[in-house]
Amino acid sequence: MARTAVSRNDAPAAAPATYQDVLDAPAHRVAEIVDGALHTNPRPAAPHTRASSSLGVKIGGPFDYDRGGPGGWWILDEPELHLGDDVLVPDLAGWRRERMPTYPDTAYFTLAPDWACEVLSASTRRLDLHGKRPIYAREGVGHLWLVDPEDRTLEAFELRSGEWVLIATAKDDDSVCIRPFDAVTFSLGDLWP
Repeated sequence: MARTAVSRNDAPAAAPATYQDVLDAPAHRVAEIVDGALHTNPRPAAPHTRASSSLGVKIGGPFDYDRGGPGGWWILDEPELHLGDDVLVPDLAGWRRERMPTYPDTAYFTLAPDWACEVLSASTRRLDLHGKRPIYAREGVGHLWLVDPEDRTLEAFELRSGEWVLIATAKDDDSVCIRPFDAVTFSLGDLWP
């Protein structure tokens, strides 16, 4: 259903997307609302999925399940975040259990995560870097990791005074020991097929 609103210069302007637009999106698409606009993208390709799944295993075991690590986190694949009027679906996100002691029984999360990870692809790179990254900063997400399966890289950022600061990079099969998950070390090469 197309909605229009009248802009200040009397030309029709698209009304901001709503959660109903997300619900009405085709099931085979990932739907997000960023700055009032609905964005739908295809489900991730195989290299993207491998990188995201593998990173979830590497971090989830020691941090979510206390296997060989300190625990204390909820680590989730593709959680739906409702942050103000924005609806985001990061590839991975994590909440410190001290901030979210009880796991919610809801379809989406309204508490911003402590860490988010976006796995970049040709179809999502622009949105991840220029649409979603500022929203994560606005909402106070402390750490953001960007994984690029094509370039076989990871860039890790920390939020300081509302700005993203690059704190680490890794490539190919480098050892990864990066905040906020620096209690364990793993090979970045484990993310690539």
